[in-house]
Amino acid sequence: MPKLQTLPANSSTDEILTVLRRDGALILKDALTPAEVAQVMNEIKPYVEATEYGRDDFTGKKTTRTGALIARSPACRNLVMNKTVVAAAETFLKPFCERIQLHLTQLIRIRPGQTKQPIHRDRWAWGTYLKDVEPQFNTIWAITDFTKENGATQVCPGSLGWPDNYQPKDEEIGYAEMSAGSVLIYTGGVFHGGGENASNGDRYGLNITYTLGWLRQEENQYLSCPPEIARTLPEELQAMIGYSMGSYALGYYTPPLPAGEGPEVVPPEYALGRRDAGDSQFGSAELLEEVRAAVQSSN
Repeated sequence: MPKLQTLPANSSTDEILTVLRRDGALILKDALTPAEVAQVMNEIKPYVEATEYGRDDFTGKKTTRTGALIARSPACRNLVMNKTVVAAAETFLKPFCERIQLHLTQLIRIRPGQTKQPIHRDRWAWGTYLKDVEPQFNTIWAITDFTKENGATQVCPGSLGWPDNYQPKDEEIGYAEMSAGSVLIYTGGVFHGGGENASNGDRYGLNITYTLGWLRQEENQYLSCPPEIARTLPEELQAMIGYSMGSYALGYYTPPLPAGEGPEVVPPEYALGRRDAGDSQFGSAELLEEVRAAVQSSN
């Protein structure tokens, strides 16, 4: 059975990406303190308890998946903006985009009796249309200990080059066993799946995923975290969840006001009350320069 490599929580971006590009997954050990883990649990547990089970074998008939965590949990916001993770995500994804964005937040609770989830690639959220582009940088934060017995995530290290229709053998599947507070980092191209919970306790894992700024998000952040909530957040987090231009002309809108009573074209920040954002017709001058540079390099 293959074993995932475990690195210290203070590992550098280069150390993280060296392993990630080789294996497709790794573990950062004890990235959260026990107090931080407890805060996450306390803030989201009421929502988790009210969440219904999945309706099929993929979502899990003994599994709950609770989202909208930006709106619901300050502790989860801190995890989304974790400096080590965000730095690695940006370095990993930036070759394919000008800006990264949050793809989803989801607390996955695997309950006793849940069978193994089918092995899959997360990038299949967009079908198999994307070729030669890595669209995702994913994390699962252990809010309880992860063991093989209680449903630790199944992972196939080294599976990045496997064809999409490949069926992994048992001896090619490892398990992300880790202590609470540790985090599994994996790409959109690695084969993986939720584990079987043969224990008598719940397994809590917080799935936070980042993607390219020009792709559609799996969790619609504009509905999960609408402007009236998003305007209370730090600007960096607002941008991460999508209230920013994905490139020079990607993501603007027109406020639906009576004729002559508002601007015609503004970036998303305008919806959060940042009226200075309307000074630019589309995105920032910086984004425009990035587009120009990209066009020139392709010619």
